[in-house]
Amino acid sequence: MPYLKSLLVVLCLLILPAGSAHAQEDTESLRPLINELAGGGFSETEQQLGVLAATGNPGVVPALEALADGDLYARKSDGVVFIGERDGRVYKLTDPLTLEPAGEERRRDMKKIKVNNGLRRVIRTALGTLTLMAPDPATRLAAADAMFKAQDPGSIEALDLALTQETEPRVRRKMEAARAAAVLKSDKPEAVKLGAIATLEALGNRDALSVLSGFLPEAQGAEVPATETAMARIDKTLAAWGAAENVWYGISLGSVLLLAAIGLAITFGVMGVINMAHGEMVMIGAYVTFVVQEIIRTSAPGLFNYSLFMALPLAFLTAGLVGIAIERGIIRFLYGRPLETLLATWGVSLILQQAVRSIFGPTNQEVGNPDWMSGAFELGQMTITYNRMWIVVFSLLVFAGLMLVLKKTPFGLYTRAVTQNRRMAASMGIRTPWIDALTFGLGSGIAGIAGVALSQIDNVSPNLGQGYIIDSFMVVVFGGVGNLWGTLVGAMTLGVVNKFLEPYAGAVLAKILVLIFIILFIQKRPRGLFALKGRAVDA
Repeated sequence: MPYLKSLLVVLCLLILPAGSAHAQEDTESLRPLINELAGGGFSETEQQLGVLAATGNPGVVPALEALADGDLYARKSDGVVFIGERDGRVYKLTDPLTLEPAGEERRRDMKKIKVNNGLRRVIRTALGTLTLMAPDPATRLAAADAMFKAQDPGSIEALDLALTQETEPRVRRKMEAARAAAVLKSDKPEAVKLGAIATLEALGNRDALSVLSGFLPEAQGAEVPATETAMARIDKTLAAWGAAENVWYGISLGSVLLLAAIGLAITFGVMGVINMAHGEMVMIGAYVTFVVQEIIRTSAPGLFNYSLFMALPLAFLTAGLVGIAIERGIIRFLYGRPLETLLATWGVSLILQQAVRSIFGPTNQEVGNPDWMSGAFELGQMTITYNRMWIVVFSLLVFAGLMLVLKKTPFGLYTRAVTQNRRMAASMGIRTPWIDALTFGLGSGIAGIAGVALSQIDNVSPNLGQGYIIDSFMVVVFGGVGNLWGTLVGAMTLGVVNKFLEPYAGAVLAKILVLIFIILFIQKRPRGLFALKGRAVDA
């Protein structure tokens, strides 16, 4: 099989971090050891492989890989070993240490270093030892993970050697799990296998459960009850983590609902307007994010990681101004007529959707994740993505900021006055029409910055807002119209309940069941969880 030099280069780059002690070692000191591979029969080659593995130097990996593939040759004239690739009547030679071209030699002048299956097993163990001893923890972790999946008894010795020197806790746990999995496939004594079962039980994840379930049919004597007990305990552990995972997913969904509904809670609570165009304010915020990222991609790619921070104020202003225009142009003529406001804002939502289709097209637009919102990390048996985590944090920050505005600023005082008694507020000199306009603009602006966040987890298209408008109304009605604390509790409650119902009822039926629950709940508490006195109630 032809030797692929590029793959070896990549492998060496992965396992040779800059500045390591091995990288400092003179490669020429390894050359005599590699040349010794051509010095005898299979037994001598096996002994020399042990010597190379004992150096702990990843620089010998290319030579070992080539030997396993049958691509290692010795020059007859001086016994120097090269990686060879057949090209007609000649071999193209590559230096096994530097991976640089070393000229050509006629086929009759080169001797192939032969290997058998026994030597290939030795080579595999040697390679495992070298990668398990690499200076880079990520490389050692990847090697241990590969050995865990392979469950090869031949890797036990390499893992034992690596464990004597491993200091990184996460890598050490993976190595111990890999050793335990290999032990269960070996002919080790029962006591050793019982220890391996205990190690996998302590690991407590689905991979450990899979290894134990595969071992159970082969288990004998005391191994059988120990395996069954370990599997039962892992099942309980996974069930507990599954519940925790559902709670996290529910909080994640609840934060999305909170972002989408919090602006609606203001406009609906203060003004009594059924704003069916609220979802389009979210859509506008998402498209502002798209435009900002496109400008950055073409003009200043280095600023891409800051694109969301630039999009947030622009999305708030754009959606807020559109909201004020809608209120001043249409809604202010329809106060006290909820059915007309519903129909009018529904018409506005259709107009905005078509306008976006005409400008950006009907297809989804690409909005990228900055580096700090990409990837995931593990917490126990849970995997938490950074974009969801930051959206949860962002939604709580928006909520806290809005509470400060409403509780600590003159505008918030005027808004609360209009909410509690509109006529009295007007008689005190508060310009209630402008409070209506600014409140509507504030709610729309918050929907715009919600669109910035939602662009990181959902498709940016003209229909983006339609997926959240019904859920937003459910959150507002369930929590209590106009009450922000009710909106927070309602969003998180509905999010968690949804995620607990979905595994049993499916996503669609879960939403239907939640809707039925809200209808029944409103029959008992028409003003929601946290009732707030407002002008709609006074009327």
